[in-house]
Amino acid sequence: MEAFVQLTRTLTAVAVVATASLSTAYALEISGAGATFPYPIYAKWADAYKKETGFGLNYQSIGSGGGIKQIKAKTVTFGASDMPLEPKAVKEAGLVQFPTVIGGDVPVVNLEGIKSSELKLDGETLARIFLGQISKWDDPAIKKLNPSAKLPSQAIAVVHRSDGSGTTFIFTDYLSKVSAEWKSQVGANTSVEWPVGIGAKGNEGVSNNVTQTKGSIGYVEYAYAKQNKMTSVDMINKDGKAVAADAAAFQAAAANADWEKAEDFYVILTNQPGPESWPIAGATFILIHKQPQDPAAATEALKFFAWAYAKGGRMAEDLDYVPMPAKVVAAIQKVWAMQIKDPTGKALYANSN
Repeated sequence: MEAFVQLTRTLTAVAVVATASLSTAYALEISGAGATFPYPIYAKWADAYKKETGFGLNYQSIGSGGGIKQIKAKTVTFGASDMPLEPKAVKEAGLVQFPTVIGGDVPVVNLEGIKSSELKLDGETLARIFLGQISKWDDPAIKKLNPSAKLPSQAIAVVHRSDGSGTTFIFTDYLSKVSAEWKSQVGANTSVEWPVGIGAKGNEGVSNNVTQTKGSIGYVEYAYAKQNKMTSVDMINKDGKAVAADAAAFQAAAANADWEKAEDFYVILTNQPGPESWPIAGATFILIHKQPQDPAAATEALKFFAWAYAKGGRMAEDLDYVPMPAKVVAAIQKVWAMQIKDPTGKALYANSN
């Protein structure tokens, strides 16, 4: 009987310890929501981080608009957006904003007989396609840019995002810079009134629609185009040079960016000069409260991103994202230490080291 009582006590103690451990792990699971643009790399980082530390990342790929709403509503530890908030908006919401990686949007098509980089477009022609002014693939404007391509007399099916999206912001910001008509009629935002086309949710939705629709054109984050073996379009950049989307072209676009001097790291990389620059490039950003409701979860989120900066560069490059330069990472971590604090005023990042 005594042995049975002792065994019962031991099992009870083990159960209490296990429950406490599970509760701690559950409480510290990092929650985030927002941009689909960085989802491939966040998923890859999260898998590696969990294997190394045991802590998970619950990230909802719902679009930048949703990420901004959720972080402002304090329903997640961090929000993610490819459209950086202007410094005034960052301060009003009590947030800290910082970039994680650089990538790019790429136009993708479903055209029989056309392979990646065999079709070239300039900004003005791309804008006219998405305005509905160019409606067939053998339009003279497209043929002029592609004199040797076998372009069909086929209707162009435009596919665009239906949700609030930083990918859309990058794309429409570029079109606004290269087309006065686009700027005045549509403009740049995470969600716009599209003149023509089929709406689809997320990079995944646009990818699926373009893949399934003959004669279509859409825009997706480059990692999605690459992973899904989609037919990507080369772009004629600000210097008049035709370039393909890849990490080197994204890096070239970011070469002139002065991140350290930009307030709240507010930098937009579309239509940058340089013969090798991809014109539809952009960074993706994290938004986190200066005074988080759950300091423990926020601390774990900062640890996750510090780990990603230190150990996730090669993983980012494998997916054709460009890691942030070391001096920018140092500036970001300085902001963390100065601005993100618990209710007593102690720096969460400093306390995590």
